[in-house]
Amino acid sequence: MKTQDRPLDDDDRAMADLAEVADWSTVAGPDPEASGREMVLALIDRVTTATGWEPWPIQQNTVIDDVLDAWGFRTPRETEIAVYSNLVLPDSPRSGWSAWDLSIDDIPAAEAGLDANWSAKLELARKHWGEPAYLGTDSRPGFDDEWAPIAGFDKRHLAVWTRPGAQFHLYSNRPTKDPLADSVGTNYAIYLGKEHA
Repeated sequence: MKTQDRPLDDDDRAMADLAEVADWSTVAGPDPEASGREMVLALIDRVTTATGWEPWPIQQNTVIDDVLDAWGFRTPRETEIAVYSNLVLPDSPRSGWSAWDLSIDDIPAAEAGLDANWSAKLELARKHWGEPAYLGTDSRPGFDDEWAPIAGFDKRHLAVWTRPGAQFHLYSNRPTKDPLADSVGTNYAIYLGKEHA
């Protein structure tokens, strides 16, 4: 098992960026299955209007094919964020603890690493987002469906914050033997749409 443990500076900036969006209902797309040029251009317009984030440039020769369903944005804090019609994913790969190249024998060490490092990222999230509406771990009976159906599936830890039009999920993925988890760490995603209002 290989590991890295880096400062949470990238996460600190990204979480601050996400906290500044007051209403996510105007970011979500009308059709989460849509794709293509018209969908991407509409998404860019919605996101820039709601957040002020700068979209990746579109030149005259920029190809937006029929299957493209997301676009990238850069925040004033230099966070790169991928936005879909129903999902927002900050890119902060240089932040926090993670492990990869796991073998079956590494599962206990991976679990211990996640447990040891979960609280630091949770406290950082609390700093920007306040107290979560939900907080649970896979040691609790019924955890997989406790917040919502399968919300805890394949997670070791889960914290959820609710916002207008969105839910913020902070989670660590569960190290599994079958299938063998290739990598684990603590991540976060913003789920958009009416069901998250």
